Amino acid sequence: MSDAGTVTPDGAPAYDDALGPDDLLSGPLAHAILEGGPLAMAVSDPRLPGDPLVWTNAAFTSLTGYTAEEVRGRNCRLLQCEDTDPQVVARIRAALERGHDVQEVLLNARKDGSQFWNQLAITQLRDDEGRVTHRVGVQVDVTAEAVGDAARDLELSLMHRTADRLELLARVGEEVSRHLEYDDAVDALADLVVPRLATWGFVAMTSETGRLERVHVVASDPEHASAAHALGTQGTTWLVHSPRVAQTLAAGVDHVPMPLPVDIASLPGRTTPDELQLLQTLGLGSALLVPLTGRDRALGVLCLVHHEVDGFDREIVVTAAHLGRRAGVLLENVRLYLAERDAALTLQHSLLPVLGDVGGLDVAASYLPSGRRAEVGGDWFDAFVLPDGAVSLAVGDVVGHDLRAAASMGQLRSLLRAAVWRGDRPGEALERLDGLVRALDVADVATCVLVRWERTDDGAHLTWASAGHPPVLVRLPGGHVHGLDGGRSTPIGLPPVRPGTVPEVSGELPHGAIMVLYSDGLVERRDRGLREGIDALSAALSAVPDDASATQVCDALTDALVDEHQEDDVCLLVVRLD
Repeated sequence: MSDAGTVTPDGAPAYDDALGPDDLLSGPLAHAILEGGPLAMAVSDPRLPGDPLVWTNAAFTSLTGYTAEEVRGRNCRLLQCEDTDPQVVARIRAALERGHDVQEVLLNARKDGSQFWNQLAITQLRDDEGRVTHRVGVQVDVTAEAVGDAARDLELSLMHRTADRLELLARVGEEVSRHLEYDDAVDALADLVVPRLATWGFVAMTSETGRLERVHVVASDPEHASAAHALGTQGTTWLVHSPRVAQTLAAGVDHVPMPLPVDIASLPGRTTPDELQLLQTLGLGSALLVPLTGRDRALGVLCLVHHEVDGFDREIVVTAAHLGRRAGVLLENVRLYLAERDAALTLQHSLLPVLGDVGGLDVAASYLPSGRRAEVGGDWFDAFVLPDGAVSLAVGDVVGHDLRAAASMGQLRSLLRAAVWRGDRPGEALERLDGLVRALDVADVATCVLVRWERTDDGAHLTWASAGHPPVLVRLPGGHVHGLDGGRSTPIGLPPVRPGTVPEVSGELPHGAIMVLYSDGLVERRDRGLREGIDALSAALSAVPDDASATQVCDALTDALVDEHQEDDVCLLVVRLD
């Protein structure tokens, strides 16, 4: 081999075989490779205070915008920005302090403020004694890849969080709406929301005049449940003096809730010692207050409390804001429902008769409104003495659950009374009622059973007719129950199957017998057909004692067949012949 610096016959440089890689990469060639290479590189000296940068190459300047003169003597932290993940920085620092090389991807900022994802690899150089003399950092811009991955991760995260939020909103809607009592709906809201979003919290509601009247406190930790309950029983004084609660209640529908540290210093001046101790037990870090807004005002406040000062992230704030609007409208609907229901019941009962002395008979009646609607219904009953001394007994049901049904019910009851009072037999009275309904468009469709009761020496003589109504049941002494069959025609308002006079049937009733007239709401529901319901009613009627009064029979039948989730109005008329 020729000496270094000579050339071969073809003009190529010739090197001595004794020269190794270290000799080849020393001097100007090594410097040129490092300086002109495509990878951004920086070297720091950890032996100097602050581990400053002592050298960077041209690729570093191209990537970051900083020249070698601008960064020399400064720590590489100059590339960090507000959005740099502190956990990644901590991992890098910890690895270097342990003497390990490290590789991480973190968000950095250029000199002009633009951000980029930096794939940073740091190698620690050591002397012969193993001491770190320099740290070489290689930076690669992986923004395209990182943004794509981050976008996918963010999309998945947002989808997951959005699904959680929608699931919570849906559950709030279901839970609040299923309660027919206002206080139960308020409690259900707090019980569902607080454990999902906070350490503890409460829902406080105002009266129509804006005065705080009720609070329900919930703790996520079962060990603090007793403290939450105790705080809830303290009344609302500790809330009345809270400026943030007052501000939240006064906020408009466009209010944006923001978590703030709890003003612990002011608590002793506006709470009792017991209240303060309970608050401290539950935890006082940060609080997020959300107005529960109805259609035109705040009905109350949802307060979420975290034991840490920065315990609420942005997603919880957004979720709470949505909850405030949705739950406020739901609670307002419950309040309006109860007000309408009270008014409906008042109207309904005003249209029903008050039973007095009905020809010396033992008579009891019950009207139970549907547990699922605020509207008035079309069920009615009637019992009164006719001019000839007989007793007229009737139960009817107008199809529908609205004011039209209630108005039709009142008209039908009056028309039927008039027909019976003038002396029409049951079949004639129902035929006349059907003609008036179809001629005057009084109601759409109605069913009715009408019984004429005439006392005899052996008991009573009955004459009855039914326009599409469930059969009257009779319990004989000893417990045997049968229906009053026959005398049936189509419902009132529908064309008759066989045109002509409405049929009626007569029969005898012994002393001690009990007769039950009822609407289909007593026996029919989604999980039980009409026939099965009538069988259940017959069994319950058979089981009552022979000496039970009409009122006792009425109570026993409603207890046996009516549950708290009844879907239809129930009308029941019981007559006992002593």
